[in-house]
Amino acid sequence: MTHLFLVRHGETDWNAAKRIQGSTDIPLNDTGRAQAVRTGRLLSTRAWDGIVSSPLARAVETASLIAREIGLDDPTEIDAIAERNYGEAEGLDYVTLDRLYPNKSAIPGRESRAEVAARVLPALGDLARRRAGQSIVVVTHGGVIRTLLGQVAPGDTRLAGIPITNGSVHSFRFRDGALDLHLFDDQIDAAPGEGRATHVATSTADRAG
Repeated sequence: MTHLFLVRHGETDWNAAKRIQGSTDIPLNDTGRAQAVRTGRLLSTRAWDGIVSSPLARAVETASLIAREIGLDDPTEIDAIAERNYGEAEGLDYVTLDRLYPNKSAIPGRESRAEVAARVLPALGDLARRRAGQSIVVVTHGGVIRTLLGQVAPGDTRLAGIPITNGSVHSFRFRDGALDLHLFDDQIDAAPGEGRATHVATSTADRAG
């Protein structure tokens, strides 16, 4: 069994302004850097075998700051775990989004949840098989984590509407060829995946990317 601990990157100025980022490459702000360090210190209570990251700058910097805290080299980037592409919605705030695309109407160029899952799940499966039996930190995005939750825990209504906060950690296990959720907002205070379920950081919801 491989333990994958998915971390949402720290805050950016677009997160703070509630603008949709998606594949737009927005860097961390100072709050986001502080969140990354805090998450790294949380994770430093455990031994880790590796750290990987989305290629977007906000994830790479978050992963690099975490790596320093947990005593690992710089993260390896995995293109397939980048944030969902939101097409023409990228850069919009949510008031403008709802005005231009009311009632969940189609957004030109937006990647579907199924398309996100089709690239993320195989990439994580490949990582888990290559690092079998290890504990790996995976720094990615709110949209990616939300998509995974919909795939591996589709009937868990307790997670509906709960934000995936910047810097939060969510533990998954890969066993028998499949990924499953162990803890949403894992606090990393025991053996792998056995922490309390609560929030790590308070910030913007995962809708912001």
